[in-house]
Amino acid sequence: MLPNHRIQHADGSVEESATVCTYQHYAASGKLAGRNSASQSPAAANTKASPGPPEISGWIESASIVANTGASFGSMNARWTVPPRPRADDGQVLFFFPGLEDIDDTQSILQPVLTFYAGQWYLQSWNCCLSGIAVNSPGINVSPGDRIYGSITNTCGTGTLSCSAWNVLSLDMTTGESTELADTPSDGQVFNWAFGGVLEPYYVISCDDFPPDRAMSFDKVAVFNESLRPVHDAKWAAAVNTTVTPQCNFDVKSDPQKITISY
Repeated sequence: MLPNHRIQHADGSVEESATVCTYQHYAASGKLAGRNSASQSPAAANTKASPGPPEISGWIESASIVANTGASFGSMNARWTVPPRPRADDGQVLFFFPGLEDIDDTQSILQPVLTFYAGQWYLQSWNCCLSGIAVNSPGINVSPGDRIYGSITNTCGTGTLSCSAWNVLSLDMTTGESTELADTPSDGQVFNWAFGGVLEPYYVISCDDFPPDRAMSFDKVAVFNESLRPVHDAKWAAAVNTTVTPQCNFDVKSDPQKITISY
């Protein structure tokens, strides 16, 4: 099972997660958690429990730009800092990343990803999630306060609108450790949709499931067109889901090279 709960088989193919169990899930501490689990006593397995607390699962907030008509992006990079660990650990999964997609034919996203799961922050590089390919690089553990550099770059010459292969790099600038997904396929997509910063959490039942600093800034965000020329004065469009529960002061602020995501 991958961190995003899709299932990867031995042949590399990926499918959506299994049907969610309808019974309650409890953390090791005994506290009721937001997601369900098959860990039940024989007696409990015969009786459906009442629904758990509301939970946040999915893409919550981001800042993005779209390339000009007939153009695409050839590279992007950003830096950010690993935040403190959340005060609560309810089995939540937190993803923070920049990324590239095809706005006209979205099949996957290229992304250097900072993940929090089971009390630990770690980095992986993703192509999520074309069927039949290796979708992520090996994970490396990182610590609060570490500076992270993430980049997505095509392997073609300048002027290529749709490059067939890309390199996704995730680097801990503090320790020097890195993990790369090299020559990952685009499957014919034109990456014309750039995300300077995204928060995508799962199984969040409390605002304490987010880091206590309440905001993350992606800085020195740089986007380059298919000719690998920098895109100056990027006007990032903010998107915030205001309908989820709990609401945790979600907000996005940006200037051309800095995006701050609040939670």
